Amino acid sequence: MLFKIFASLALSAIVTTDSKAQAPLTVASPNGAIVVSVTADSDLKWAVNVSGRTVILPSKIGMTFGNGRVIGRNPKIKTSNTSTADQTLRPVVKIKRAEIRNRYNERRIDFVGDYSLIVRVYDDGAAYRFASKFPGEVEVMAEDVNFQFAANHSVYFPEETSFLSHQERSYKYIKISDVNDRFSSLPAIVETDGQKIAITEADLLDYPGMDLTGGKQPNTLKGLFPYYPSKVELVRDRNERVLDREKYMAKTRGTREFPWRVLVIAEQDSTFLDTDIVYRLASESRIAATTWIKPGKVAWDWWNFNNIYGVPFRAGVNTETYKHYIDFAAEYGIEYIILDEGWYKLGDLMTQMPGIDMEAIAAHAKEKNVGLIMWVIWKTLDAQMAQALDQFQKWGVKGIKVDFMQREDQWMVNYYERVAVEAAKRRLLVDFHGSYKPTGLYRTYPNVMTSEGVLGLEQSKWGDLASPDNAVTFPFMRMMAGPVDYTPGAMLNAAKSDFRPVSNRPMSQGTRCQQLAMYVVYESPLQMLADSPSNYRRELECLEFLAAVPVVWDETKILSAALGKHILTARRSGNDWYIGAMTNWDPRDLDVPLSFLGEGDWEADIYKDGPNADRAGVDYIREKKRVNRQETLKIHLAPGGGWAARISKK
Repeated sequence: MLFKIFASLALSAIVTTDSKAQAPLTVASPNGAIVVSVTADSDLKWAVNVSGRTVILPSKIGMTFGNGRVIGRNPKIKTSNTSTADQTLRPVVKIKRAEIRNRYNERRIDFVGDYSLIVRVYDDGAAYRFASKFPGEVEVMAEDVNFQFAANHSVYFPEETSFLSHQERSYKYIKISDVNDRFSSLPAIVETDGQKIAITEADLLDYPGMDLTGGKQPNTLKGLFPYYPSKVELVRDRNERVLDREKYMAKTRGTREFPWRVLVIAEQDSTFLDTDIVYRLASESRIAATTWIKPGKVAWDWWNFNNIYGVPFRAGVNTETYKHYIDFAAEYGIEYIILDEGWYKLGDLMTQMPGIDMEAIAAHAKEKNVGLIMWVIWKTLDAQMAQALDQFQKWGVKGIKVDFMQREDQWMVNYYERVAVEAAKRRLLVDFHGSYKPTGLYRTYPNVMTSEGVLGLEQSKWGDLASPDNAVTFPFMRMMAGPVDYTPGAMLNAAKSDFRPVSNRPMSQGTRCQQLAMYVVYESPLQMLADSPSNYRRELECLEFLAAVPVVWDETKILSAALGKHILTARRSGNDWYIGAMTNWDPRDLDVPLSFLGEGDWEADIYKDGPNADRAGVDYIREKKRVNRQETLKIHLAPGGGWAARISKK
């Protein structure tokens, strides 16, 4: 929903057809700190100035189409108009907050040749997009997206090695000059002398996703796009390799707006955790009725290898095990369970594996008021979409987890939208696993609840990359783009020297309290409980916190944050506040000011690292104490540690 507080259009207008010696056209952020300049000389260029300093030098932007038409070359301005808006957005799914302020200034420049450039500037960033009014269908042959920085800065670079990627990357810290032909997925962050600047995109529809590589000019990063696949090869049931590509990036409508090219500009690292810019720039919801969209926590089977014990049946991918998950979820108020890989015969969603009785599982879930979410390979779903989704609807299934897409070419981007549309028709939620980064589809289709595209906890089953260092790095980048299916919740927790990757009995790196804090720090309206019900039942104090912690929020405050070092977040749901703190492998002391609380006394239910958590990650202390808004709590985090609290009114 969108309520306009104030909007003013056409504050200024320029009419000209002479591209020579034109003064730059500018538009500033509402607070005046960020200024974007557009010059129309032999090439169209944009530049960004922050607090009086140039951070992006004039950088060429444009597009090339199949008929030889190039927009941005020898541009001739017809008209230029500025507008401003101050709106309140009320998202269907409250990821960070119940109300989002959408306050910006915008300049639209219309050019001879039936195309436009739209530049929008917020207090926390800037974005531009092209729009065209060409007849019929067009082929996009290339897009020039350049970011020429004022110096050879360092960049947090989620390097990729192939366009076939889950985008589960660790972050290289390199100089722009070291990028050259290397490329990365988005978002990436450039560390300038005065700010950090994240690069990403928004409102990606019917177009390939953008990556970053080295540009031709010094200190330049430029957009890199996968071209449309013309020949593919399926490996097993899931990995579709592109063997050959068309000469075009996209074949699309000639009259449309193209994706936003986005900068988030942060004086403080906390801006990356607090911004809603991708949501603000995304297209509004295309789902009329949304009351059926229900966020919630999910008891998940795959990570813990179905290791249920103390039960009178053989645990595994079978009906009795899933009934047990349903009973566990019902007992603790967990809204959903997932049936992950193994429930259907690979390659055929209509055939259940031996030991699986979906009619019985669905009936038990309905009786217990627990929703089912079905894992599916994307390719099989593509082949059987209507038939399979109709069957899920008959079973009363509430959602699907779509996995292994691993691409962001135009065909695959359109597949995401098709899944969102078809799922919404049947009132199904969607979790995109094996996915590219979010670009706002979760606003346009709010049944799209979460997505992966992150180096998540599942990596601990076979390696050590899902470390506390990673845990306090990716939220500033990947999570900045949208909800993240990291899948936290491990109850076997190891200090750095004790960690071992064990696929069928996995553990996490860092402390138990870091795992609890993830439920406050990480954003996912469909949040997993990755460990076994048996392990949670053995840890009832922690389960009490996990059963209560919300997955959507009315208010968010980032109390302290440093990229790659620590995060301290407070979130409100109703009348309760939750606080989560996490650190990297360095022990850390933090202050937690409670000034956001209302007047009077409150009770804090606190989970903190125990005195031996640096040696035994499972060590924690639970304490309850009375607090008020005048207090500042002093907390200590062990290496890889965390701190979590629920604060309720007395």
